[in-house]
Amino acid sequence: MRNISLPFPFRKKAAGKPIDEGDSSEEKVYVASQWQLMWWKFKKHHLAMIGGIVTILLYLMAMFVEPIAPYNPENQDAKYAFRPPTKVHFVDRAGKFYITPFFYGTTSQRNLETLALVFTEDYQEVYSLRFFVQGEPYKLWGLFPTNFHLFGTADPDAKFFLLGADKQGRDMFSRIVYGSRISMSVGLLGVVLSFLFGIMIGGISGYYGGTLDVIIQRVIEFLRSIPTIPLWMALSAALPANWPPVQMYFGITLILSLIGWTGLARVVRGRFLALREEDFVMAAKISGSPELRIIFRHMVPSFFSHIIAALTLAVPDMILSETALSFLGLGLRYPAISWGVLLQEAQNIRAVASAPWLMLPGAAVVLAVLALNFLGDGLRDAADPYGR
Repeated sequence: MRNISLPFPFRKKAAGKPIDEGDSSEEKVYVASQWQLMWWKFKKHHLAMIGGIVTILLYLMAMFVEPIAPYNPENQDAKYAFRPPTKVHFVDRAGKFYITPFFYGTTSQRNLETLALVFTEDYQEVYSLRFFVQGEPYKLWGLFPTNFHLFGTADPDAKFFLLGADKQGRDMFSRIVYGSRISMSVGLLGVVLSFLFGIMIGGISGYYGGTLDVIIQRVIEFLRSIPTIPLWMALSAALPANWPPVQMYFGITLILSLIGWTGLARVVRGRFLALREEDFVMAAKISGSPELRIIFRHMVPSFFSHIIAALTLAVPDMILSETALSFLGLGLRYPAISWGVLLQEAQNIRAVASAPWLMLPGAAVVLAVLALNFLGDGLRDAADPYGR
C-alpha cells in the first residue's frame, strides 16, 4: 500500500488524548470511505461550515416564504410609502424592561425647508411584537390554506416594517423573502441544467476524443470568447416581453444554463482523458460493459466530489447573472419578484437617497453569494482529502 502522509485534520483523538504513532484509532482513517474523509476535512474549514449553514437557511427561507413573510408582498398602501424600518424596543421611555419586544407607532410630517418626509415615533401608540401569530391568509406552496406567520402583531391595524417600505407602501422584508424563492432557485435549477450539459458534452469529448473532441472544443472556445453580458442581453431581449412570469423564469434559466455549461464541460473532459486509460475502465471495456455504463457507473463517480465543488461555486454566478439581467430590465419583470427585480427600484438616485433601505435586496445577494462561495471553497478543499 502506498504510504500516505495524512494531514493534521485526520489525526483523531482517543479518549480526549492526542493519538500516538501507531495508535489503533489512526487505523480508522485508513479504512474510512472517501465521503468520511471529505467530511472530516470539511469540518475543519470554519468559513465553509458557516457558509453551509447560511446556505441551508436561505434555501429553507425560499421554501417557506409564505409563513416567514408577515405580509403579502403585493399589498399596497400609499400612507406607508417610504416608511423607514420600524425600531424594536425592549425598554420603554421610563427605563422599564420588557421580555416581549414592542414598537411604537409612527407619524410623519413634511419638512417645509427640504420638502422631505420626516418620520417620528408616536410614544402614545405601543404595539407588542409576537412570534407564531395568525395574520393574513395564504396558501402554502399554493396548496394548503392557512394564516400562520412567523412573527407579527396582535393588532391587525398596526403595521410593522422590519426593513422599511417601498414607494408604494409594500413591506420590503416580505418582498425580499419572496424574492429569495426565485433568485435562489434560478441558481440551483440553472446549475442542474448546466450539470447535465457539461457531463454529457464534456464526457463525450473526453471519452471518444479524435475529431469529435476537436469540434466540441472549438465550439466551447467560441462560446467562451463571446463577451458574456452582451450575449445575455441579446438572448434575453429575444424573449417576448408579453410572456407571463413563469415562462420568463424558465426562459432566463435556460439561457443561463446554455451559456454556463462550458466550464464544467472542460473539467469533465480533462478528467475523462486521464481516466479512460485507467485499469478499472479497461477492465469494464473488456467485460463488455456498454459505453454509457462505463461513463456514468465507473468514470463519473470517481471524480463526483470535484463536480459537486464545481457546481457549488457555479450557483453564485447564476444568481448574479439573474440579478444583473433583471436589474437591467432584460431578465425577470414585474409582477415576478426576485432580488434583481427589487433592485430596479434602486436605480432612482432620489429614491435611494431618501430611502436607502431599498438597496437591501443587494445585501441579500451579497450574503447568498458569499455563503455559497465559502461553501464551495470548503467542498473544493474537501474533495482532495489527502492534500494539506
